Amino acid sequence: MKWKRTHTCGELTQKHIGKSVVLMGWVQTRRDHGGVIFVDLRDRYGITQVVFNPKINQNVHREANQLRSEYVIAVKGEVHPRPSGMVNKKMVTGEIEVIVSELEIFSLAKTLPFMIEDESQVNENVRLQYRYLDLRRPAFQKNFILRHEVAQLVRQYLTQKNFLELETPFLIKSTPEGARDYVVPSRVNPGYFFALPQSPQLFKQIFMVAGFERYFQIVRCFRDEDLRADRQPEFTQIDIEMSFIDQEDVMELAEGLMVEVFKKVKKETLKTPFPRMTYDEAMERYGVDKPDLRFGLELKNITALVRDVEFKVFSFAAKEGGLVKALVVPQGGKLSRKDLDDLEAVAKIYGAKGLAWAKVESGWHSPISKFFKPEQIQKVNQLLGAKEGDAIIFVADTDSGVVNDSLGNLRTHLGKKLNLMDKTKDLFCWIYQFPLFEFNKEENRYVSRHHPFTSPRDEDVVLMNTEPQKAYAHAYDLVLNGTEVAGGSVRIHNAEMQKKVFQALHIGEEEAQEKFGFLLEALQFGAPPHGGIAIGFDRLIALLCGVESIREVIAFPKTQKAQCMMTGAPSPIDAKQLKELHLKIIKE
Repeated sequence: MKWKRTHTCGELTQKHIGKSVVLMGWVQTRRDHGGVIFVDLRDRYGITQVVFNPKINQNVHREANQLRSEYVIAVKGEVHPRPSGMVNKKMVTGEIEVIVSELEIFSLAKTLPFMIEDESQVNENVRLQYRYLDLRRPAFQKNFILRHEVAQLVRQYLTQKNFLELETPFLIKSTPEGARDYVVPSRVNPGYFFALPQSPQLFKQIFMVAGFERYFQIVRCFRDEDLRADRQPEFTQIDIEMSFIDQEDVMELAEGLMVEVFKKVKKETLKTPFPRMTYDEAMERYGVDKPDLRFGLELKNITALVRDVEFKVFSFAAKEGGLVKALVVPQGGKLSRKDLDDLEAVAKIYGAKGLAWAKVESGWHSPISKFFKPEQIQKVNQLLGAKEGDAIIFVADTDSGVVNDSLGNLRTHLGKKLNLMDKTKDLFCWIYQFPLFEFNKEENRYVSRHHPFTSPRDEDVVLMNTEPQKAYAHAYDLVLNGTEVAGGSVRIHNAEMQKKVFQALHIGEEEAQEKFGFLLEALQFGAPPHGGIAIGFDRLIALLCGVESIREVIAFPKTQKAQCMMTGAPSPIDAKQLKELHLKIIKE
């Protein structure tokens, strides 16, 4: 380079008028106005208008004629005030321009597959293929600047709380208990494999056994699972573990961290402590364990009221130990038949066989009203608080999980569709006292709701083998605006208790030793009470940026088919590599 950059493209103002400067960056736009060429020069910091006037330097002006979008250049010149009528108050640099005397072109750019504009409507796969261009967009870069700032806030906050940032390995032992592992073949140990960590769970517990007391890490995790907007095969979490604590300590720490982040990033003061509700209460009122509290539409259990109605869908579910729930849509009587059919389609996604509806109009206007006596309709309306002009949405099933899942997600859908959410607020809540186990129909056994190292409540230990569905855990999730942003638990620190949990999960002693032997042994050498929480860093940043998908806050994400459009990964490897890894590809 002929010169050193003196300023960025986002800092020159009137106070720099008359100074000689050197700017470097990308050509955003080039405009030829009667021989005088105007270029908007862009870097990460902003945009500055630079001017090529043939009266200043004809050779440089001639070179400027060849400039095109995304050429990378350096300019040397003098800062001048913009002419009257050309001031742009929306830009930091909008009151000045640089009159160029010298130009250096670093590199050229081919015709772009899309323009580098904040509002560019481009197919996502094309954006991912040319991610280096996508990442140049100023609004998009702001997401990653914010990501960096939050990471530094986290480090500062936790360091002030006496936490140590410690690293854990990426090549670990496969312990498939949850999502599928990504596995890595070992060249030097034929037939053996590493796994990439789904989380540093076992290692952070080992840190507690080792006496470090307070650990954190902003760490990459890997899960081989089906993808959606808030999932990626590799993702980042803020991993935190503490010794000699209980659930309250972890919650208080996490709340303090959120208060700090929202104060610095959004200039928003959060009120603590955050609201709390048990898992059972959340399911009863909202049907999901991550309720959005920015709007109402709470679910109501009407099972007892419809046990003897003539509508068999309701009465059968009630008599067979199932569930009938409803929610009221204020002024939902305005919903069209198509609107109601669309709601049924949403409910079916989550397992419902269908839904019923009623518009409150001097009784009910509904296909099911003929199966209800007037006094039965009155009782249902009274329980639900339904008024004239409202609509009632019902779901019934012998499987209570289907009812909660379908109606709970339908509630969220309605909140978005009807614009019921107060988007000026950020509302956190804690969901705690989760079931220790959940039944897995595919495996025909109980599995851990969180993971097998979660501590049961003392009073529920006796239930683990006799009535596992009634046992609860010292586990907690932090929910923000209907999105789970963190989850954690108090861990098991006693080797005998850990064995009891394994027994309840039908994990035999031999299998436990094979998968988790190093942890079980460590617990026998003096383990403190400990617990922690993992905060979904990508999800948190997405919420702070106001974007729907975490792909918008991950620099190089994968598609929903776990592919990298830019590099072509995953890709085949050659026969030599396969031979070195002692692998053979068998075609189906």
